[in-house]
Amino acid sequence: MATQVQSKDAPTNPRGIPFAPFVDKVEDYVSSWAEVDGTMKSFQEMIAKYQFMEVNTQRRSAGLKDKIPDIQKTLDTVRFLKTRAPDAAPLEATFELNDTLYAKAHVPYTPEVYLWLGANVMLAYPIPEAEALLEGKLDAAKGTLANCEEDLDFLREQITTLEVATARVYNWDITQKRKEQTERGGSGDGEGKEIAPNG
Repeated sequence: MATQVQSKDAPTNPRGIPFAPFVDKVEDYVSSWAEVDGTMKSFQEMIAKYQFMEVNTQRRSAGLKDKIPDIQKTLDTVRFLKTRAPDAAPLEATFELNDTLYAKAHVPYTPEVYLWLGANVMLAYPIPEAEALLEGKLDAAKGTLANCEEDLDFLREQITTLEVATARVYNWDITQKRKEQTERGGSGDGEGKEIAPNG
């Protein structure tokens, strides 16, 4: 019965992460002691998978939190350049070369900007196209960040659900062993104490 833990048709969240099985009745998952170890191992494997996904999602979320302000700053600069008239005087600007190194520059009116696209690639864009591109990238990054935050909450819920399920299966196993010892007239020293199922 341990194979029931997760089927191919299990419901998932919008990004395809499966829901953890909720163990209301342990007997639905375990009908004998022989199945306890397999079920517990299956739950532990699922917890490890969810924790792996959680770490990756946290990493992606942290990367987006760093990236979004940079995109916003670039977009604000492009919008500012868009407001300048062709006959405007050159603008004196201080820009960052490195974390601790800045330089001054005189920026004349320009109809285009150069954007880093990544992988050492820089392209020239007319200002309206650059603005549209950056708006699209900003919206996509914000949407992805919202999905990451939603997935992190979902993953934490699934990990908690599986921890509770593991505790319930363990407690069921201990209870069954105690019952058998009592029926056989055993001393009832027990295999261990029950874990509170947390729910």
